[in-house]
Amino acid sequence: MKKIISVHIFKGEKYFVAECIDLPVVTQGETLDDLVRNLKEALELHLEEESLEDLDIAPNPTIIANVELDNLIYA
Repeated sequence: MKKIISVHIFKGEKYFVAECIDLPVVTQGETLDDLVRNLKEALELHLEEESLEDLDIAPNPTIIANVELDNLIYA
């Protein structure tokens, strides 16, 4: 049973975007703080009607995010 929900975060043209790896949840926010709030809310809404057991997700899972950084410029 998974104890972690994996999320990929990147900067879109205008907003930060979070895409869940294992669940069909995508959200955005103007700032990273906004994005985190929106992500938690989107996950809660998505999971409230679902059986965590059917999704093979443990109760109270941790959210782990990887953040895509802009290209680094080497001098």
